[in-house]
Amino acid sequence: MIVISCFHQNVVEEITMAMCRARALFSFSKCKPTLLSPLFHFSPIRRFSSSEFESVGFIGLGNMGSRMVHNLIKAGYKVAVHDINCNVLKKFSDMGVSTKETPFEVAEASDVVITMLPSSSHVFDVFTGPNGLLQGGNLLRPWLLIDSSTIDPQTSRKLSVTVSKCILKEKKDHWVNPVMLDAPVSGGVLAAEAGTLAFMVGGSEEAYLAAKPLLLSMGKNTIYCGKAGNGSNLNGSDSYNPVPGVMEAAPSSRNYDGGFASKLMAKDLNLAAASAIDVGRKCPLTSQALEIYTELCQDGHEARDFSCVFRHYYSGMDEF
Repeated sequence: MIVISCFHQNVVEEITMAMCRARALFSFSKCKPTLLSPLFHFSPIRRFSSSEFESVGFIGLGNMGSRMVHNLIKAGYKVAVHDINCNVLKKFSDMGVSTKETPFEVAEASDVVITMLPSSSHVFDVFTGPNGLLQGGNLLRPWLLIDSSTIDPQTSRKLSVTVSKCILKEKKDHWVNPVMLDAPVSGGVLAAEAGTLAFMVGGSEEAYLAAKPLLLSMGKNTIYCGKAGNGSNLNGSDSYNPVPGVMEAAPSSRNYDGGFASKLMAKDLNLAAASAIDVGRKCPLTSQALEIYTELCQDGHEARDFSCVFRHYYSGMDEF
């Protein structure tokens, strides 16, 4: 039997931040010379200017992405969007938002591009596929590419290397090459709508500092996790209640409509299981949870919020 525990999101974020700091200190401790050495010195961090990111491209207008775009618009950013769902694009077009037919067209109109997509394969296709962000070969307009999808760290690192080999169409200051950040989020749909997401960010610290004001227009917290792929290594949790009627705004009180789809939970559990195998760990509870959500999706509940798993085991009255 699976038990769904509801932890306060701030606690989870504090734990995540502590893990990031510990990882940074561990890596740092292996550097030579050490902190005690008189030869030790910090190299100055070069900085992007966040004012260079006024034109923002956004790809992926699902439950999360559409709400993130609304907050970018509220913050005053000029946004161009793309999604494979034409009906969603029309809604944004009717709102006066610039819509593009391909990811490449988004890149050509943007200083920074954010992607929020369902899986690693979707992200890889948007970057490297036909009409993808990198269709122009080695020349890119955007200075910064931010992927907020929840994907495996290997894909994040591979794309980061690919992006770093490109050259900017217009050189600014000392920057010649574009940069990619992996920045998955914690908070779910409710936080995306309220603008209170937490971003776990991997990649260049310089790029992270430049992107921070942009990220904070969609969230309340950003956590720097170190090198490329480290953001994708750490996933937060959300404050949810799976019982209908307990939390008015929770998907469970809307017949599990919206929220974080069960098929995406199955995808994330699959990523977690694969990561465990990569490091030689056995995670029986993860495997059991993956089986449960796989069965849930096969039974036709893949589009419902993941908390509907509650009904997988309990069919009694909602009232207590």
